[in-house]
Amino acid sequence: MGANEEPIFLRSNAIIEPLVDGFYAWLYTVAPVQAAMNLAFLQVPLLESFLRNPQVHVAAVNNPALRGGYFVGIAEERKDEVAALLESIKRDRADMLTFAAAVAEGEELLRQNATGFDLTPLYPKLPAALNGLVELAYDTNNQPSMHYLEPLVYHSPVYDEGRQSVQLSLEDGVERPFILSTPRLPQPGVLDLSLPFRHPGLEELFRARTKPTTAARLREALELDDAGARQLGSLLDTRPSLAEDRHIDAGGRVRYFGHACLVLQTPEAAIVTDPFISADNRHGDRYTLDDLPDFIDLVLITHGHQDHIVLETMLQLRGRVGSVVVPRSSRGNLADPNIGLYLKHLGLPVTEVDDFDEVPFPGGKVTATPFLGEHSDLDIRGKSTYWVELAGKSVFIGADSSGIDPVLYRYIRNHLGTADMAFLGMECDGAPLTWLYQALLTKPVTKKMSDSRKLSGSNAAQAGDILVELGAREAYIYAMGEESWQGHVMATTYTEDTYQLKQIDEFLGWCRDRGIPAEHLLNKREWRW
Repeated sequence: MGANEEPIFLRSNAIIEPLVDGFYAWLYTVAPVQAAMNLAFLQVPLLESFLRNPQVHVAAVNNPALRGGYFVGIAEERKDEVAALLESIKRDRADMLTFAAAVAEGEELLRQNATGFDLTPLYPKLPAALNGLVELAYDTNNQPSMHYLEPLVYHSPVYDEGRQSVQLSLEDGVERPFILSTPRLPQPGVLDLSLPFRHPGLEELFRARTKPTTAARLREALELDDAGARQLGSLLDTRPSLAEDRHIDAGGRVRYFGHACLVLQTPEAAIVTDPFISADNRHGDRYTLDDLPDFIDLVLITHGHQDHIVLETMLQLRGRVGSVVVPRSSRGNLADPNIGLYLKHLGLPVTEVDDFDEVPFPGGKVTATPFLGEHSDLDIRGKSTYWVELAGKSVFIGADSSGIDPVLYRYIRNHLGTADMAFLGMECDGAPLTWLYQALLTKPVTKKMSDSRKLSGSNAAQAGDILVELGAREAYIYAMGEESWQGHVMATTYTEDTYQLKQIDEFLGWCRDRGIPAEHLLNKREWRW
């Protein structure tokens, strides 16, 4: 047997970064309407700003106080490469840039002319790039809006799979650049694959985490030349590194994998929530991709933020997932891209749910439950919490939802009963509206207005109200970007005096006073019964 025919596996610490035009890919840079807006009104201006004054960007990136800011973390001596990237975007993504400008023009047309009367005369006045892709409508308060026909936009020039590529490398322990601001340029030791995310060769590669393949087969599947094949070799091993205890043979188990990721298991089934999983198995202080069960019946996505639907993890689950359960969006709202459409175009099986829809799995079921708050008061319906029943326990998956109206949770309890375990996020002083949504705002907002509308979950009082209304017997608070392997996505910095941590301490004290077991989670935790 030749070397190219020996059974091989993908190394545990292989990192897969999905990119669009060099920028790290997430929902709002892949879903076509939102991607066009972010490209035109965030990424292009960001690159232009860097080229005007790279020293400012480099200094800002190296300033801990500005962590998570929109600065390009690329050395000044590579500015010619950044200029080439910008030129290629303006040349090759002209349809997207035209569409984004048309969105802004169309929204202004509505603001100036939709005064409660018939909207029909406005259609001929719309920019040509919007023709056939939008519908104009009023709500019952006579407020006009433009609805985007998303399935059609995916089949228009605005959605271009040629933007997509993947970088493969090995985890080196160095924190990656913040994902929303710095494009990835070619680097030594990094394999660039100019393949769309749904390419079958990527599924063949990711399957090699659990099932053997050969170097020859991977070379053909990934369409590699000799140099690419040699580079790929450094990412492969002759042995798998799967954890022996990744399955269970009796009872139930919940494992905390960091951030908002849980793996709930019985001998018959496995459920994963918001997969955001480390590839680095050298430390022993975390569960990694090695610890995932071979087959996952359901992946539950709570909402579309970049730390809850993490594309680099999701792509690696393709081929080993029964279905990805996602909240149904509001259909055509600019701020609310359809998560189901997004994942289907990436080759993943999808089940869309509304509040109180049930999804069965062997030995249990998942019920979608409402999600309040956390989205800067934007009209976003693509968000859901979940109630999981397995092995005799009921588990509430609260994600970043807020207790701003605790009566909601009374309705959940009346419908589903009391929760044995409740998992909540308490990022109660989140980023302002413009940090994530600036590119979608076709009408400027003041800083004061933006700062008042934050991406915040529950504070101590609200978390307590949720627990009371659910009758929850145990409470667990997610780490909020505190895990060391999440800095490129979270870019959070906390001290012991940080408001969020003080609120968590207050909530834990509230639980102690009432005899409710409660913890602030970090890195890893396991529950068995």
